[in-house]
Order: sequence, then structure tokens, then C-alpha cells
Amino acid sequence: MRVTTTAPPPRQTPDEPSTPGLAARVSLGRAFRPVSTEFLLITSAALLLTGFGLVMVLSATSALDGGQNPFDHVLKQGVFAVVGIPLMFALSRAPMAFWKKIAWPVLIFATLFQLLVYVPGLGIESYGNRNWVQIAGFQFQPAEFLKLALALWMGAVLYRKRRLLTAWKHVFIPVVPVAVLVIGTVLGGKDLGTVMILVLVVLGALFFAGIKLRMFIVPAVLSVGVVLASAVGSENRMARITSLFNPDDASCYYTSCYQSLHGVWGLASGGLLGLGLGNSKEKYDWLPAAANDYIFAIIGEELGLIGCLVVLLLFALFAVGAFHIIRRTDDTFVRIVAGAITLWIVGQALVNIGVVLRIFPVLGVPLPFMSQGGTSLLSVLIACGVLLSCARTLPDRRSKTPAAPARTARRR
Repeated sequence: MRVTTTAPPPRQTPDEPSTPGLAARVSLGRAFRPVSTEFLLITSAALLLTGFGLVMVLSATSALDGGQNPFDHVLKQGVFAVVGIPLMFALSRAPMAFWKKIAWPVLIFATLFQLLVYVPGLGIESYGNRNWVQIAGFQFQPAEFLKLALALWMGAVLYRKRRLLTAWKHVFIPVVPVAVLVIGTVLGGKDLGTVMILVLVVLGALFFAGIKLRMFIVPAVLSVGVVLASAVGSENRMARITSLFNPDDASCYYTSCYQSLHGVWGLASGGLLGLGLGNSKEKYDWLPAAANDYIFAIIGEELGLIGCLVVLLLFALFAVGAFHIIRRTDDTFVRIVAGAITLWIVGQALVNIGVVLRIFPVLGVPLPFMSQGGTSLLSVLIACGVLLSCARTLPDRRSKTPAAPARTARRR
């Protein structure tokens, strides 16, 4: 005999509230749900590096003469930090559809902004490079925003063509023509250091898009050729490069290696524990750009090897969190954008530190988060916001629970 029973009414779950008040509480809970480990690593490293950088900017600029307030420079840097940090957290809430949608407009706007450096009365030339623009009393370096714009644009284009990247024409068009045009706007201002970072962003995006190695080699060789041609075409750059092969020779002290020698001497004088915070000697008009491109030398001089290792450790934590996003994600767009941004920030940090150690010639690239320069700090914090947005898309490890066994009908 078959016995039929009526199923009990469906049990109400917390995700399906019946009252408006409960719905508000559930929505608020989702907004403040726990974040991933990658999110915490990137956020912690970015905030610690920014705070450390403000302290070192204050120390490096406190020796400037001319009757200036010793807090002027750090206050200006602090304004960009106060704007950039909340903006970083706000942008971390943006969905991936938002970044895909604004990729083209952001690249066009950033390129037009970069072209302002060639406008008379707006563009500023410094040390032979034309890479600054002054608007309403404020100076900006537009090329810093090009790095993020190019990473987002490469991610959007390569994601749309992800199933066609086995063909040459889909890899090179429109990536190569647009990238050459964008990088050319910076190369025209003779800013070779920024050009190298932009090339690294493009190559990184192509690599994380998963294109075949034979297709990757061609743009890599072309990029190296452009950089070498730019270096050979400048007598000053060639003198800096050749001075690297004579690291113990001070014959170029008054010509091409004055800055690099003082950077090494500052690191050497710091020893293990340093001379103490604020006690640098090189910052007293001996080391040019002490608060900018050579702030790592001031860190080594005042805080010693321990201070330098702390900086390297923080960048390593940032890299670990970012590369975990690349490894765990299943979204091609997230992988490309996160990979390009990571190579930009970590690669630029390694290049800057290599310049201070005389491994590379003087290239004029700042140390991310730490060097004086509001445009650089703001662009890096915005890029961290994009990375944190990517981290929010990762699957939750704690959600992997075994499925409940299916119920079977019982018969008598």
C-alpha cells in the first residue's frame, strides 16, 4: 500500500526576509562581509607604505633652504594621501562591468591630458624631459595616469578577444597601434623611464592574456628596440649607461654619475641601523631629488639596512596578495588587469631601487607610495582600488561546503 504525505511548507531562509527591516539588515551585512586575505594584504601594504613614505618625505625635505616651512612638502603630499586613500576604498566597491565600460573613455582622457605637456604655457620642461603640466598653480605628471588607463584598456580589449588570441591579427590590432600611439606621447617628452614602465604594462597584459610565446616575443623585441634607440639617441643617457661599467671610478663625479655616487654613499653610511630618523647628511643639498627618485637612499642612510628590508618586505607582501588574485581568479579580465597593475607597481619599485643601487642608470622613475609627488601617489592608490575591486570577485574559500544528500521517497 502506498502512503502519500504532504510536504511541509518551505522554511524561510535568512536571504529571503519577509519584513523591510530584516531586508535592510541583510543588505548591511553583505556590505560589511569579511574580505579575502588578498584584500587585507594589499590594503595593509599600501597603507603602511603610504604612511612610511609621508614620514620619509618630511625627513628628506626638512633640510631645504630658502626659508621654507619644513612641513610644506609633506602637507602637500598628505593632501593627495587623504584624497587617494578614501578613493581607493570607494573604487574597491566598483564591479568589473564598470571597469570594462570606462576603459576606452579613461584611455582617451588620459592621452589628451598627456598631450597638454606640449601646450605652451601649460607644459613644463625639467632636466631635459617635458612631462609636467601646471594648471591653476598645481603641477601634475599626466603620464602617471596613463599607466592605469593602459592597463584597464588592455584588459578590456584582450578580454573581448579572449577566444581569438590564437591569430596574429587579433593580438596586434588594435593593441599595438594604440599602445604605440599612447607611449609615443610620452616618448616625445623624452621621459624614457616612464616609457619603460608603460612598455612593461603592455607586455604584462599580453603575457597574462595567455597569448602564445612566439606572438609575445615580437612585441617584446620591438619594445626593447625602441628603448635602446631612445637611449642611443641621447648623449646624456649614454653617459649614464656607460658610467655603470666603472662603478669604482669617480672620474664622472662632476658629469654623469654625481647623483648615483651620492646615492650609494648615502646607503653605505647608514650601515645596519642607520644614522637615525632625520639625521641624513646627503639631504643637505648633496643628493639631488632626495625626496623623489632617491628617497630609498635616504631610507638606507637614516634607518639603515633594517629600514630598507622593511620597505622590501612591504612590497613583497603587496606582490603576494596581488599574484594570489591572478592565480585564484577565473575571470580573464581580472587576470589581465591585476597582472598589468602588479607588474607596474612592483616592477617600478624594483627599477627605482636598482637605480639607487647603481644596477640601472638614472631613469627618473619614483618609488611607488613613497616618493614625493602627488600625481604618482594618487595614481598608485587608485590602481590599488582597482586591485581591491578584483579581490572582491574571488570565490570564498569558506563557501565550499558539501552538498546535503538528496531525499528519497519511502515506500511501505
